[in-house]
Amino acid sequence: MTSFPGLGPSSGFLQSPAWRAALALVVVFVMLAMTGWTAIRGSKGDANPLATAKAAWQGATFHGRALPDPDDSPSKLRAFFSSLDRAERKQLATRYPLVVGNMGGAPVQLRYRANRMAIDHARAEEQQRMGDRKLTPVGRQEAGRLMHRLESMLTSGRQILAFDPAGGGRAAEVFGNLNKADRVSVVVPGVDTNLSTFERTARATTAPVGMARSLYDAEREARPGTRTAVIAWADYTSPAGLGVGAATGQMAEAGAVRLRGLVESLPNGSPVSLFCHSYGSVVCGVAARNLPSNVEDIAVAGSPGMRADSLSGLNTRARVWAMRDADDWIKDVPYLEVGGLGHGADPVEPSFGSRVLSADGAVGHAGYFAPGTRSLQNFALVGVGAADAVDCATDDPRCSTDLV
Repeated sequence: MTSFPGLGPSSGFLQSPAWRAALALVVVFVMLAMTGWTAIRGSKGDANPLATAKAAWQGATFHGRALPDPDDSPSKLRAFFSSLDRAERKQLATRYPLVVGNMGGAPVQLRYRANRMAIDHARAEEQQRMGDRKLTPVGRQEAGRLMHRLESMLTSGRQILAFDPAGGGRAAEVFGNLNKADRVSVVVPGVDTNLSTFERTARATTAPVGMARSLYDAEREARPGTRTAVIAWADYTSPAGLGVGAATGQMAEAGAVRLRGLVESLPNGSPVSLFCHSYGSVVCGVAARNLPSNVEDIAVAGSPGMRADSLSGLNTRARVWAMRDADDWIKDVPYLEVGGLGHGADPVEPSFGSRVLSADGAVGHAGYFAPGTRSLQNFALVGVGAADAVDCATDDPRCSTDLV
């Protein structure tokens, strides 16, 4: 057996708490992956149609003038679109649907229109792939599933705010009137989020679309007079399963940039609440440090940690809420961070400092948005600005204090 100086069984390093903690993290995540809690996400290759479309946009002119950088600030892009008339906006959306559909600062209704065209194009491509004999039978079957998912996204009345077909794909959908909303809620999902898992027919509230629709319905029931909008935000690249990607913060850091961009691009300055599930809470924890001031609440459920050791480590002015069902397997993940592995302290522990909400009625790791649960009702009350009416965990007397 090969030996390494200083790393023998009796060495101080291998006996250190830090080493044992890091090893425990690796073992736990590997065990989770091996016991069937890891989903396999297919890939269609490295094609990046959005990047190609952006390159075409940047190389083009419109009525004799250069088009703005599609990644410019929402305020600059908003000013650009304000300078165009209705026909000109539609012309750009038709010519560059992927670009306009994903452009923060573009009018919301125009983004919905552009994304319908982009999704229809992607649907036609998947329909062709279904009959491509160069693909394996499994590949053709996956193309069929994705084609039907895209067909569903084209259903009349759906409001797709973002759509990117590259890789597993990303998307965001709005419930309610985003332009006129008094309050906006954003649902940030966890691992294995892509176009194929964006919504589900069975167990609908375990997928981003079902989570957001369920929250929207609960908010309207909780306070009918408040105009709310809820966004199913699956517009970041999440880890595939519970491997090393889920145990580190790299994807969360990239997702946090996109989440901040979403909030900055919202059409008005209405108060925003984030509802972050599982690995989505890691994204929200990283984003918390630089979120716009209109983000009033960050609520996490089934969190593996928020990349912080305490509430003060999040460096946010937003109220931070946390909940976890007693049967949620996430409680068995080591709550620490060593050498980049792990996501820090447990947000439901009193020492962390968040406000701990009741999750009564939720079943397991994916049950927090199920209708009739106290977890969903609590989320809805936070979302409509009625935090003084939430049902706190019995062991957290600080939960409902100092809410102003």
